[in-house]
Amino acid sequence: MDRNTNNQPEPPQEGVPAPEGPSNLIDTDYVIGQDNITTKKFGFDVDLHGKVFTISSLLILFFVIITLALPDQMGPIFNGTRQWLTSNLSWLFLLAANIFVILAVVLIFTPLSKVRIGGMHARPDFSYAGWFAMLFAAGMGIGLMFYGVSEPITHFGTSLSGDSWAPLGGAQGNEQGAISLGMAATIFHWGLHPWGIYAVVALALALFSYNKGLPLTMRSIFYPILGERVWGWPGHIIDILAVFATLFGLATSLGLGATQASAGLHYLFDTPNNNVVMVILIMGITLVALGSVVAGVDKGVQRLSQLNMALAFLLLAFVIFVGPTLMIATGFFENLFSYLKYLPALSNPFGRDDVNFVHGWTAFYWAWWISWSPFVGMFIARVSRGRTVREFLIAVLLVPSLVSVLWMTAFGGTAISQLVNDGFQGVKDAALELQLFTMLGQLPLTAITSFVGIVLVMVFFITSSDSGSLVIDSITAGGKVDAPKSQRVFWALIEGAIAIALLLGGGLTALQAAVISTGLPFTLVLLAACYAIIQGLRSEPKI
Repeated sequence: MDRNTNNQPEPPQEGVPAPEGPSNLIDTDYVIGQDNITTKKFGFDVDLHGKVFTISSLLILFFVIITLALPDQMGPIFNGTRQWLTSNLSWLFLLAANIFVILAVVLIFTPLSKVRIGGMHARPDFSYAGWFAMLFAAGMGIGLMFYGVSEPITHFGTSLSGDSWAPLGGAQGNEQGAISLGMAATIFHWGLHPWGIYAVVALALALFSYNKGLPLTMRSIFYPILGERVWGWPGHIIDILAVFATLFGLATSLGLGATQASAGLHYLFDTPNNNVVMVILIMGITLVALGSVVAGVDKGVQRLSQLNMALAFLLLAFVIFVGPTLMIATGFFENLFSYLKYLPALSNPFGRDDVNFVHGWTAFYWAWWISWSPFVGMFIARVSRGRTVREFLIAVLLVPSLVSVLWMTAFGGTAISQLVNDGFQGVKDAALELQLFTMLGQLPLTAITSFVGIVLVMVFFITSSDSGSLVIDSITAGGKVDAPKSQRVFWALIEGAIAIALLLGGGLTALQAAVISTGLPFTLVLLAACYAIIQGLRSEPKI
């Protein structure tokens, strides 16, 4: 039995105190190996946490089987669950996300930000370019492709008409006001709040793993709160929740990606656009992702992430220079100002009149980001050793937020310009998953740029799948970062199976219901993590 986790020293013998040090918040070393199963089954090496792996995998397999077997019965259940959660608990999602952002911003300006992840003498494992590429591609790649055009033009339209889905009641009849409000509402969903959620989880995981010597798993964050009980059932439940949240958050993104890729192929090559094609896409891309999973972070995930970033920025540059360049250039600053102007009102969790917008958009997004947070947070933690807390928070919180503003301004602003200035109704009238390709269809080199868009969706699909597999494998292996590759393959296949089950069991509604259901309990987990971060940082030496 392997009792050594995360390359930490062997634990002390019973009755012998743990060695003390300047950052010794924890009184004893944890031996997660006592619950691990290390053996060879069916010709494959196995090294996993028995309770977390068994319970998680059996419940998830049951969910996949029942959803595929009873799609007509499961659809209404998914729809009802989503409506009840967003109608009754949207205030909790909004309030929690505000807390995460405030904590991250405040920490940047405190002496605690001088703490270095991994210890005073740690140095970064990756260059800035590689680091930015990995955290951004993992964070919201497919989402930006799917919603980059559709969300700005949707919020603009509802704001202009003043209908019940308009953010903050809209700006009826005021075209410029509707543009400002629509872009502000879009950036609100892709700016500081999602990255504040990721930053809290990533910082907590990095701190307790690399500075405190605990396994790289969610339960480790709660040592200051639960003490030794984190290694029992309270910790098992936290890790199981993390597995569920990660898998369903990923499944939502993979489902959106498959929907958009199928629509793009139909738009370009007139292939069928139905569930069969989407299932084939999920299966095919999942198989491709397995190669990257087996290659690991350095060879697989980092290279694909860098390829993704290169293609994404090429497409972004094309839209900026071929589209309404002046409008995009000035719109970046105007939209950033509008975002900051409307941020307090959009963040308000209580007494809102725009309940359709809050329930249908913001609550779903916050639950989605919270569900993604174990996956994205753990992945960011793994690639952020050697950074100071201030450097880490500025990079994770601000840099991707500014890129998101530019992306939404370029893609959404171009679509709005086509509608307002050119009178082109095509994007507005197109299906959600087709709006990107319809917008590109009004620019030169349509076939090339649309094909690049499809490739981007697929590669984002792959990077999300392989990154998620690495993270879930680490959780179910008790925090080990070097568990057998066969286990990563298992979880990559499970991710694809869940995405297929949800698509067939209710489509987009089922995806949204699943992500909100898993995001709710994990919201409470992350609120407790905020306290643990402060306690952990206070015990660390500053550089």
